[in-house]
Amino acid sequence: MTDRFMLRALYNWTLSLASRKSAEAWLAVIAFVESSVFLVPADVLFLPMALARPKLAYRFAAVATLASTLGGIAGYYIGYLAYEALAKPVLAFYGKLAAFEGLKSCASEDTLVMLLVTSGLAHLPPIKVVTILAGVAQVSFIFFVLSCILARGARFFALAWALQRYGEEIRLFIEKRLGLLAALAAAVLIGLYLAVKYLAGSGTATC
Repeated sequence: MTDRFMLRALYNWTLSLASRKSAEAWLAVIAFVESSVFLVPADVLFLPMALARPKLAYRFAAVATLASTLGGIAGYYIGYLAYEALAKPVLAFYGKLAAFEGLKSCASEDTLVMLLVTSGLAHLPPIKVVTILAGVAQVSFIFFVLSCILARGARFFALAWALQRYGEEIRLFIEKRLGLLAALAAAVLIGLYLAVKYLAGSGTATC
């Protein structure tokens, strides 16, 4: 109950930032910290901001993408340089340590590529888990940065396009079904990944 109350309080506080004059700066802050230490995704703030000022939706998407990528880099180096001192306590605090250890046990290069894409596009697994994991596994830094820009940018710019085109109606749909949409997006991506891998000649899927 306490965890749910804390999550709701964080969600409401994040949502309240959208009405402030400093909302754009707060969007950058939330997008940055969600990649390594914060629980609430930047989408919660981005959606009402883009809906209230649709002409600036793509600008907000660019800010969120840049800040999220920089936050991802911070998370990468937390995993790379300070896993025991910083990353482990953060993951344990949010109850993500077990999930992290499970992913780490089968963190092949192919698996990490897939996780970087699905986390950036659909928050599955949570972004902070995958960014830290990428650092621990010492994924190519250039590849990591490019995957952040492409996957996270695709998410924010797709939301900006949808809000500009469909307005309040699509916002309500997204907010009510964000978890389902994320799960479906991740399932499609995983399916495509496995299909491409099979067609490439492996014919098998490994952890």
